[in-house]
Amino acid sequence: MAVGGDAPVSVQSMTTTKTSDVEATLQQIYALAAAGADIVRVTCNDAEAAEALAEIVPRSPVPIVADIHFQYRLALAAIEAGVHAVRVNPGNIRNPEHIRAVAHAARRAGIPIRVGVNAGSLDKDIYARFGGVTPEALVASALSEVSLLEEVGFKDIKISVKASSVPLMIAAYRLLAQRCDYPLHLGVTEAGPPPEGLVKSIAGIGTLLAEGIGDTIRLSLSADPTEEARAGRTLLESLGLRERTGVDLVACPSCGRAEIDVIELARMAREELKDRELPLQVAVMGCVVNGPGEAREADIGLAAGRSGAHLFIKGKVVRVLKVDQGSGDPYRRMVDELLAEAERLVKEGVEARLDAADESAARIAAAEAESLRVAERDPNRAVERALRVRAITTKGSQEPVL
Repeated sequence: MAVGGDAPVSVQSMTTTKTSDVEATLQQIYALAAAGADIVRVTCNDAEAAEALAEIVPRSPVPIVADIHFQYRLALAAIEAGVHAVRVNPGNIRNPEHIRAVAHAARRAGIPIRVGVNAGSLDKDIYARFGGVTPEALVASALSEVSLLEEVGFKDIKISVKASSVPLMIAAYRLLAQRCDYPLHLGVTEAGPPPEGLVKSIAGIGTLLAEGIGDTIRLSLSADPTEEARAGRTLLESLGLRERTGVDLVACPSCGRAEIDVIELARMAREELKDRELPLQVAVMGCVVNGPGEAREADIGLAAGRSGAHLFIKGKVVRVLKVDQGSGDPYRRMVDELLAEAERLVKEGVEARLDAADESAARIAAAEAESLRVAERDPNRAVERALRVRAITTKGSQEPVL
């Protein structure tokens, strides 16, 4: 998969298995690919791992990057095993001749090298020169390594300057983007478990992507790596950087007017929809009065109330669902109907599903919404507000303009 230039921003993750366990590693690679990973990094930390790569690479559904830390010979072995790229850490491989040897091997194989700087393993001389871990120190480390590769004519390079501090990481990548044109791999290293790790990763990576910085990303979470891949894909889709392949679920945060447990209904819908390849925006709303209108941009949605739900497509109610509140699971029918209609919508298209709408649905929904408005006596207090606005505008029209 291409990285950089006009190529789409890609999602990466890393296996947590022992690489020497070929079958377990491949199983996780396939799970990561299914969750949205375009590229998978695999540790190559010993001879057994390097040998296993020779079996793993040809069976992998996505490109494999070998992660190298201290032993440059393992990079040479991984390249011989057929990996699609190698990642080297300048803070750990310090002999220039070793770096040049890896560059020669990568050039012969026609694969790129990622120079992966990490704030936690910064070279001690650079650390001393810049007085600690600073954006300038991280960038200097990266560009020093790049210069060694360029000396032997190697320029198929990607760079990362990761830190666990979000402000430090952002500043380092901004500086690096000013100093070079190589593709950048974004990440907040050691972000931690969700939700904190997820928040930190998205804060750092999302900020840079919104500024046009970054070509490939990894959310480094202390969690099942499939969560990294899934969250990374969602982030790119949310920013409009990748075409949506799965469901984008939007839901109102609930309020005192809601007659149902919106949070539970949204949870159920998410559970049913999360693994389905339905490229739709799906809305779950807790108010039949305003729900379809507020979520009219969604492809499909539910606006639910105490006695049932309005199923709508692009803001138009196509079916009114009556739910037996005495049943053990009053939300099950809502979710089942939503899922079935979503699958039909993807298969048949919007116009076809709107043409198949229950002719009485819009009329029934409008009547129900109006009855609720009357019962709640203008829940949005629109009449009261309109009278106050009129009082202000009328008063203003009688006063001279200064």
